[in-house]
Order: sequence, then structure tokens, then C-alpha cells
Amino acid sequence: MSLFDAELADTLARTGPLAARMRPASLDEVVGQSHLLGPGSPLRRLVEGVGGSSLLLWGPPGTGKTTIAHLVSRASGRRFRELSAVTAGVKDVRAVIDDARQTLAMTGVRTVLFIDEVHRFTRSQQDSLLPAVESGWVTLVAATTENPSFSVVAPLLSRSLLARLEPLTDADVRDLLLRAARDPRGYGGALTVADDALDHLVRLSGGDARRALTALEAGAEAVLAGHRSGEAPERPVLDLDTAARAIDRAAVRYDRDGDQHYDVISAFIKSLRGSDVDAALHYLARMLEGGEDPRFIARRMIILASEDVGLAEPGALGVAVAAAQALDTVGLPEARLALAQAAIHLALAPKSNAVITAIDAAVADVRAGRFGPVPTPLRDAHYPGAARLGHGAGYRYPHDDPAGVSRQDHLTPPLVGRDYYRPSGHGFEERVSPRLGRLRAIIRGQDASPTEAPPIAAPHTAAATDPAPASDQAPGPAPASDQAPDPASATASDPASDADRATQERPPVPGRTR
Repeated sequence: MSLFDAELADTLARTGPLAARMRPASLDEVVGQSHLLGPGSPLRRLVEGVGGSSLLLWGPPGTGKTTIAHLVSRASGRRFRELSAVTAGVKDVRAVIDDARQTLAMTGVRTVLFIDEVHRFTRSQQDSLLPAVESGWVTLVAATTENPSFSVVAPLLSRSLLARLEPLTDADVRDLLLRAARDPRGYGGALTVADDALDHLVRLSGGDARRALTALEAGAEAVLAGHRSGEAPERPVLDLDTAARAIDRAAVRYDRDGDQHYDVISAFIKSLRGSDVDAALHYLARMLEGGEDPRFIARRMIILASEDVGLAEPGALGVAVAAAQALDTVGLPEARLALAQAAIHLALAPKSNAVITAIDAAVADVRAGRFGPVPTPLRDAHYPGAARLGHGAGYRYPHDDPAGVSRQDHLTPPLVGRDYYRPSGHGFEERVSPRLGRLRAIIRGQDASPTEAPPIAAPHTAAATDPAPASDQAPGPAPASDQAPDPASATASDPASDADRATQERPPVPGRTR
């Protein structure tokens, strides 16, 4: 460290921000991270100057990554050089490495190179560190708030110890704030922090030591300024009102491109799938407050409506699509209502994965080569010459059948009789199963005397006349206007039955192909 650097560090220690002044000078002052700093742990041994492995520090802001880097340098007696990946490039990295090589050759003193926000380096910039790390010219200490598995190149990751730092607990943050109020580097007992103000600072810090100390500094400076002007009592007190003015909103730990993006949306989807409406709303709020793209949230709900609800509540897809359209129409913050409404609907809806299971089974057959030519009766017969090829010959027009469905092989020969869709026993699918079985029997010729296929009521109609168990019902009762008549008289008002009677009144057209 040069004379200029030493003088700058001394000045900052006296007049810098509270978070900088309170930076731990030894491992004993570090709060939290006991899982990494226990006796004999690799990180403690590195800080104590034993070993020269490079280190990757991964954790959220304000958990001590920069502090640990400084302690590694200070405790081991090594030179310390710091770069920020936000402003540094390959040229800066190579300059530090060349200087470290010369110093090591001439004096035998090693250099600790601390790179903050290393995930912001490009692949080529990270690759430029490899020779120095592998040869031991520098001891690299790199800090990142993003998962190194995605943000750090594999060769650099394999050459470094990985230490994951956890958010500070409330007890850790409380101890840190009380220390700052008493320690000469902080306020040296010049003010008292009221218990409710301390609770407020701890709660809204979100486990971020830097945020907690910055809020304490803002409140304390306001109190001390009033004391110096004679507006405050003899011994200044940081009360709740002053603390609330210093920090009035909790730190939402969220990143749109890192772990939080994937973890929170995963928790949101799994809460919807698990029918936990309260958890779903919590994770929705975290994403919205964290700045997540609301269109991403809407798209995921549309997917879930088909994947995890499906025909158990056919209206769920429409609700999810409507929420996405509402978002495009009105935007945030008002569209949060539509997103929340859709989330509540999806969480309360009966669940079924029969749709995704069905299409995935069909796709698997296609990918495995289990398909053949389209059956001749189903081929396009509209163009001249199709009849000479036999296209459409033998096609049975379903509307000409009294049942509204005809015996006909629609699948290609290798797959005749294959059942892809298997409805669950939840919600509307419970009422689909009997009709599906009857339709398959007629289509496959398993019923020697096909009669009219049983009609299937619309979801709301069926729900009104034949309630499913409470756990399987879709959210909200059906309007009175949607209620179906008594089942005994259903045939009289059933559109399907009307169509069938009309079909029976006119003779079928032989050989019709449509």
C-alpha cells in the first residue's frame, strides 16, 4: 500500500460512511457466517494466512464479502489490490497481474486481488485471470451476488474455493447496530437508540448490514444535528419516528437475472400448483416489488392454467389470458389486481395434469417413430383428382349419425386404440370421463348398437346441478342465470339433443365427405 493509499484509508476511517468506519478489523468482529468461519475452516485458515487458495465469495449484498477480502489481505500480510468488474477491463486485470508477478519475484510478497461483482466480467475477461490464479501469482478473492455456476466460467470456478454467505439474521443485525452506537468508530455512545427504532431498522434491513448501518447513520445524523442546535434533549435519542423517516421500505432481495428470479418464480408456481393461495400472493408481491417483468409472471400463469389445471376448470385458461391482456391494457400498478385475481383463481381451482400428460405422450410416440400415413378417409379431398386417389372415400360425417359421432378410425394404424387423454377425477374432468368412455366405444366400434352419446354439461352448468366436492370446485359459484334445469328435463333444453333430433328428421346423405 502506498503512502497515499494509507492516508486515504486513515481519512475514510475517521470521516467516511458509517458502514466503512465499522468494517471489522478482525475475524472476531465479523457477525454472522459462522458456518464459514469456524475453527479450522478453509476460509478461516485463509484469513489467518495459512494456504493460498483463491476464493469465490457468493452471497447477497451486505453480508461481508468485501470485509472478508480485506481481512484475507490484512491477516496474511499480503499486498491488496481491488478492481470492480463494473469499470475494469482486461487491460486493468493484466496490469495488476504483471505488477503482482514483479513484486513476487523481487520481494517474495504475494498479492491479493479482490474483484467485486465478478459476474459482470465477460468470459474473455474471466479467462484472463486463469494463468495468474493457476500459477499462484495472485490470490484471487472474487465477490458475486449471482450463482457462480451460471455467472463464472468453469475453469475459474474449479480453481477456487467457493464460500456461500447467508443473509444476516435479525440478531446479527441488532448486534451490529448496537456496536455502531457504542463503538468509537461509530457514535461512541453519543446517542441512544430506542428499542422500537432498533426493531424497525432490523426489520427493514432485510439482512443487509450495509443497509442497516446506512439507515442508522441517516437517523443518527438527524438526531445529532438537532442536539447541536439545541432542539434535542440533553442525551439525544433515535426514536421510531426518526428511524421511519430514515428507512420506510424493506429491502427486497431480488434480481431479474439471477437466483432470486428463478427461485421466487419457482416458489410462486409451486404454490399455485399446491393450491396455497396465500403463499402464491406472497411470492407474486415479492416479484412485483422486486421489479420483475410482469409479462413474465402473466406468461407463467397462462402456462400453469393448461399444465396444472387444464379441463378440471376450463375457465382457468381464459382467466390467465385475460389477466395478461389487462396488463397490456392498463399496465402497472393497476394491473397487479388482475394478476392477483388470476393467481387466486388458479390457486383455488381444482388441479389436473391430464392435458400435459396427454400431449407429451402423443409427442413421445411421434418422436419414437410410432406413426403411419393418414388414413384414406381422413385425407384432403377438396382438390381435383383427389377422388381418383381415393382420398376421403369411406369418411363418415358425424352429423349424419343420430349419436353425433360415428364409428371411424382416426388414428394411424400403429396407434389405433391408443388412449392419450386420461381425465382426472377432479372438477369438470370428473364429468368428462363417462362421456369420453362412451365416445371411445362408439368410435372404435366397441358398441354394437351405438345410440345417442350422453351430453356433457358446460362446467358451470354441471357445477350448479351436480356439485363436486368442495375441494374440487372452481372458484366462485355459478351465476343464477347459468344454472341448469333439473336433470330430468335436461334433454328438452340441451342444444346437443336439439341438433340430434334435427339430424334424425332428415335422411343422411350417402357418401358425404366433409
